[in-house]
Amino acid sequence: METNPAAILRSLSDPLEMRKHVIRALSSQCGLSSLFRSEDFNLGVHTSSVLLLLGEQVSADGGAPEFCITLNKRSKQVKQPGDICCPGGGIELRTDTWLSKFLALPGLPLSKWPCWTHIRKVRPDEARVLSILLATGIRESWEEMHLNPFGLTFLGPLTSQCLILYRRVIHPMVAWVSRQQKYTLSWEVERIVTIPLRELLNPYKYAVYRVYVPPGMEWRFRGKTVDFPCYIHTHEGRADLLWGATFRIVTLFLELAFGFVLPDPSKLPLAPASLSEDYVNGGDQSEYRGIIKSAHQ
Repeated sequence: METNPAAILRSLSDPLEMRKHVIRALSSQCGLSSLFRSEDFNLGVHTSSVLLLLGEQVSADGGAPEFCITLNKRSKQVKQPGDICCPGGGIELRTDTWLSKFLALPGLPLSKWPCWTHIRKVRPDEARVLSILLATGIRESWEEMHLNPFGLTFLGPLTSQCLILYRRVIHPMVAWVSRQQKYTLSWEVERIVTIPLRELLNPYKYAVYRVYVPPGMEWRFRGKTVDFPCYIHTHEGRADLLWGATFRIVTLFLELAFGFVLPDPSKLPLAPASLSEDYVNGGDQSEYRGIIKSAHQ
């Protein structure tokens, strides 16, 4: 059995095979038990749901289509401006509970998910929560980028993540995007960032993000400098940095679906940057310094 991540990716020759592969991987290695593992889980104000979007993208240079992850770059008008993130946000319990009832109708994402019938039968309470979380992710993605809910195939949940800076629990839902060529962005999103899976599986694209914390904010980061593993995506002369909770979500998916192991941090280049209070409260994005240089070392 093939265990090399890049070779596993190459063996998945079409979207149907990819979807089946991801569904098997998530249902056998993740599942509802890990989704609700966090002690902080609840359906209150501190709970968010996001969509990790997979799909097949046609290369801009006319090359063959390839499997990619689609993310958002946050605008300067929101908290954490300039960060790369999955679309999603906080639960609106009344609205999302109502929307969740439609997701199990024929032809919609939950009804097409192979695990849904079994989970709804043996674990009805958790199935209800899962449907609400998926509804939240879909609603927020529509609001942020006009993601077409009728073109989604739900592939399964990932383990919940804690966003320490804002004391929020994030529940990632993996979905496949079909038949969407264009997105309409809200004021929260600066642009769409599409990263091929083959690049995400390249260990030489990873680095250590060293954050220099401004005076008065050390308590949030528990120090004056903090190191985070990160991924650097370069495209058309621009460098985008993937770090934090979104980095953990993406790399967890790569681990479960392809057996990817993060490189040893001690052997990675540094990507230093300073953060301002605007980063936490909204405003100008953090000042990335040396990122493009690090990406090419």
